[in-house]
Amino acid sequence: MKMAHVVASLSGVALLGSAMVFVEHDVRAAKHRLDEPTVTPEPAQQAAVADYTEASYCTPQFKSVLARVVDACGLSGQEARRGCEPVDVKTFASITDEDFNALFDPLVKRGAILLFDDNSDKLDDDAKKLIADSWDDRKGAHYFFIVSRASKTGGADYNRALSQRRANSVFLELEGQTKEEGLEKKVGMLWLGSEYAQLSKDYCGTWKHTHPSKPCNAEAINRSSFISWVDCRL
Repeated sequence: MKMAHVVASLSGVALLGSAMVFVEHDVRAAKHRLDEPTVTPEPAQQAAVADYTEASYCTPQFKSVLARVVDACGLSGQEARRGCEPVDVKTFASITDEDFNALFDPLVKRGAILLFDDNSDKLDDDAKKLIADSWDDRKGAHYFFIVSRASKTGGADYNRALSQRRANSVFLELEGQTKEEGLEKKVGMLWLGSEYAQLSKDYCGTWKHTHPSKPCNAEAINRSSFISWVDCRL
């Protein structure tokens, strides 16, 4: 029994000693926290990113045609080619001339029409400025389109080649102005010649265009390149 009491007494002393050690450690730790408080860094604030909202004209029909244009005209990164000609447009659009043009009618506030002189693919100073202004009006859009035409005067092959040169003139001017890398993956080109999707003279009065002081009719409005950003996601 005496041995049991001795063991119990020693155990009690050991527990009391351990408790005192823990208490002293906690007191010292508390004093250290008071003397040298730890400042918890606040989470880094992330810059606010504007939510990109699609324009109202991005209907399923519009986006279906847009997706085909992107894939067929070299914007998807799958092919080295750049641009589409009338036969491609008829294949991937599968819609009438009027319906194809109607798809772009909602772009009237963003788009512009560059008018060329007869049989010419040269851009004047007004056209160059309009290209620069239109490109600067990006507003987060993904694709910039150049849709070139020729009037009914002349043969189909000649007009197709002429409208292609007009599209190339706009692209090369844009390339020289922006100096952007990978521009060919942002700019889609379609050259329609005089065979497909001719514009009516109504576009003279509703769309912003160059040569405002010159007479505008159906022939003049089709000696042109239509340019615009397209605010749709695919």
